[in-house]
Amino acid sequence: MAKVYLVEGPVGAGKSTFSEDLSQKIKAPHINLDSWMARLFRPDRPATGTMEWYVERKERCIEQIWNVALRTLEADCDVILELGLVQCTSRQAMYKRIEESGHNILVYALDAPREERRERVRLRNIEKGNTFSMEVPDAIFEIASDMWEEPNGIECDKYEVVFV
Repeated sequence: MAKVYLVEGPVGAGKSTFSEDLSQKIKAPHINLDSWMARLFRPDRPATGTMEWYVERKERCIEQIWNVALRTLEADCDVILELGLVQCTSRQAMYKRIEESGHNILVYALDAPREERRERVRLRNIEKGNTFSMEVPDAIFEIASDMWEEPNGIECDKYEVVFV
């Protein structure tokens, strides 16, 4: 049976690079929320009220990404999901969906020291390289970093979680 690889971590942890490498290694598609958000909504991003605007669109994208992932899984193909599920409750909701679909879950949790992540993001904003989806201002980096909740003992007991 096909497997879902969830790749999670705070902003700048290296999730996209890790996911792309994993995609090549296991020959599975990598579906990245940030690339969907950038393609679909970046032109409409407001100057203020960004977090509220982002949350609503993130939920819509996750719904559609899950539909695509489910069809991929039903074709007996593994899928790598990088969805920005930085809080335990959002991961729990995704775990439930995956369990209800009958597929296995492997979670990769990536992290790095905050200052190192901040510098990676600043550099990515300038270079706009392979993993660049959208600019992340320092203020958004701080908010997003503060929201990160590392997988807890309950998650680790119930699911296969690999810390990278």
